[in-house]
Amino acid sequence: MARLQLQVTLAFGAFAALVLTTALAAQPAPEPQSTGASGLALPRFASLKSDRVNLRQGPGTDYPTAWVFRRAGLPVEIVKEFESWRQVRDAEGTTGWVLGSMLSGRRTAVVLPWEQKAGEPQPASAALRDDDSASARPLAYVEAGVLASIISCDGRWCRISVGGFRGYIEQVKLWGAYQGEVIR
Repeated sequence: MARLQLQVTLAFGAFAALVLTTALAAQPAPEPQSTGASGLALPRFASLKSDRVNLRQGPGTDYPTAWVFRRAGLPVEIVKEFESWRQVRDAEGTTGWVLGSMLSGRRTAVVLPWEQKAGEPQPASAALRDDDSASARPLAYVEAGVLASIISCDGRWCRISVGGFRGYIEQVKLWGAYQGEVIR
């Protein structure tokens, strides 16, 4: 699961590289939309409210804890609902149940989690641009595995905030927003 190390490396003036050391898997394709017990669409993304959230093997406190998430803001995909419990999947594909009150509607994303490989001398990165265009000036380079806050998405580009920077990144480079999803 995720280790919580964030390093900021500044080089070439305004360019920056941000590193969050994690081991993450590719974003799965969304299943057909349905409605859960909450009346909200399934699947959908949410984020963890706390830096200690138990991932249980079933929907209730009688079920054993399979994992403990230790990163507030981490995006998860809600895939099922049962009463006040939500079955979630993380970027690695790990699935389990969490209490709905431990989740937030705040949208976050992990940058290129499928590209992160521990120990590589040149980790994969994505340009954070000053406009929603591939030709726009890069403000920073965000390395694979970095956690970002989503401000908005138009279906192709997302405006994000990460490490004091705000800018645009291609939506397909994020785990936490579906391809083509509009977020306002």
